[in-house]
Amino acid sequence: MKFLSEIREGLGISWDAVRANKMRSALATIGIIIGIVTVTLMGAAINGLNQAFVNSLSAMGGDTFFVSRSSWFDTYDEYLKEQKRRPIRPEDAAALTRQATLVSAIDPEAEDYETVKYKTRSLDAVDIVGTTSDNLITTGASVAQGRFLTSGDTEGGQPVCVLGSELATNLFRGESPLGKHIKIGDHSFLVVGVLQKRGNLFGSMDLDDRVIIPFREFLAEIWSRPNMMIEVKANGLAQLAETQEELRQVMRHIRHLRPEDPDDFAINQQEQFVKLFHEQTAVIAAIGLFITSLALFVGGIGIMNIMFVSVAERTREIGVRKAIGAKRRTILLQFLAEAASICLGGGLIGLAIAWLTTLAVTHFLFTATMSWEIVVIAIIVSLLTGVVSGFLPAWRAARMDPVEALRSE
Repeated sequence: MKFLSEIREGLGISWDAVRANKMRSALATIGIIIGIVTVTLMGAAINGLNQAFVNSLSAMGGDTFFVSRSSWFDTYDEYLKEQKRRPIRPEDAAALTRQATLVSAIDPEAEDYETVKYKTRSLDAVDIVGTTSDNLITTGASVAQGRFLTSGDTEGGQPVCVLGSELATNLFRGESPLGKHIKIGDHSFLVVGVLQKRGNLFGSMDLDDRVIIPFREFLAEIWSRPNMMIEVKANGLAQLAETQEELRQVMRHIRHLRPEDPDDFAINQQEQFVKLFHEQTAVIAAIGLFITSLALFVGGIGIMNIMFVSVAERTREIGVRKAIGAKRRTILLQFLAEAASICLGGGLIGLAIAWLTTLAVTHFLFTATMSWEIVVIAIIVSLLTGVVSGFLPAWRAARMDPVEALRSE
């Protein structure tokens, strides 16, 4: 109880000292405010990036593999080497469908960019995707209007198409696209469906600005020998490793590779994106932590100087308190509480500034999220900075000789 009483007394005296020197205390907190704003905004930005990353990743399906000629994140030299490999061909997808046993869907997919027209409206460089009815399974997409491609469409090579939501809006401008004909290049296609909005894939590929057509129709009318890939959906997350190994073995058999031959294809999956993303966020966090540390160091030096001045000004007060029985720890706690109070005030101001900045960034640029964890960390950092920077002045005050302190004018 006596210790708690000393803490309450020390807090009361420290708050009185802070209120008595408002301007000096406010100036001392500038470095702390800058540091807390930096660390809070960094955390909010990384949280927002994490959420955007999860949303983008979910568009690909957590248990989907992508078999292609090259890896997604090659170095330039590796990319040049892999371009000498044989392309993935439709017959590879057909053979994989017959031989793979641990998969729920196999979807060959090819892309090209063409001009899309409806009446007098025209959109250039639209992403044209040739695929099959299994594309809904491998991508997890859903239909907003009409229907998706059926097995009859894909096997018979019917000139039908499904539009992304943004493309449908831009091309038809309020009209229902169902049952209308559009032109892809010089070829006419009947619109049978519109997909639900899906957003961007990692901020670059717009999944809503595309036209999906039957794979055979793509080969016949758009590009007969495309550099394609095969999307493969595993039976479940528990069998990802087994599915990947089976894919590798089946593809090696399909492409007639000898045991000593290296793979001439790549099996890509989300882990590569996860690894790259974590590397990038680690770099961002390291840079932000360095900047924050500099700001907090400068702020801590400022707090320390202010506390040394405060101790010097109140030397006689310290002598009186020690003369009437105040212990060293009481004096130490008093000045530590004062330093921590100044830093906590700066931290709270920094949090308020960061919160307003986060709202502005979210409204005008990208989504940033200030979580409770970030707020708690910012408050703890503020208090620790105050304790560390105020320790030496508080220690000097606690070690003063009461007789010498009372002689001070």
